[in-house]
Amino acid sequence: MTNGGVADAPAAMGPRLRAAREQRGSTLTGVSRATGISPSTLSRIETGRRKPTLEVVLQLAKEYGVSLDELAGTAPAAGPRTSALRRFGDDKAVLPLTRYVGGLHAHKHVLPAVDELPARPRQVSHDGWEWLCVLYGRLWLALGDQDLVLSAGDVAEFDTRNPHGVANAGPGGPVEYLIMFGPQGERLRPRTPPAASRAEQQARG
Repeated sequence: MTNGGVADAPAAMGPRLRAAREQRGSTLTGVSRATGISPSTLSRIETGRRKPTLEVVLQLAKEYGVSLDELAGTAPAAGPRTSALRRFGDDKAVLPLTRYVGGLHAHKHVLPAVDELPARPRQVSHDGWEWLCVLYGRLWLALGDQDLVLSAGDVAEFDTRNPHGVANAGPGGPVEYLIMFGPQGERLRPRTPPAASRAEQQARG
């Protein structure tokens, strides 16, 4: 890293800090309670309007479970051995499939089996766009005022500024699902041409 790069590194951490926070589903208010850093300060850091001190960076790295190299953008490229399963307080397991250095990224979530129908999922909202695909089990997606139960093969995408939350729709087995998330609103772009209608196919035949 050049001298200029070193000087610019603290300001460049903003998007990475926001991506790490959103990957955990945490709000600015929640992080503020856990760290003692005000929500307004956290917001200014994430948007690059304020450079974080080393003390703040260390606090946030510990809170988000990421390394300083990841936040500085100096971590080596991810390989098969660098993916680490992360567990959260609700026993949810998250396997990052891409490095958290901003931009479109993916991770796999596993919710444990439950014995009875849970309470309505706690909802969060934040900037970004999310694409979700259920691999196994039944997932309860609370999206705003809507309640959707998604099964294996079902896909949902939504603006994450809308309140949203998920839970195992149980009882039964665990739930596995993939998430593609664009913290800046990045979306998946289908490149497959639309299928011709039956009438068009017959006309061509």
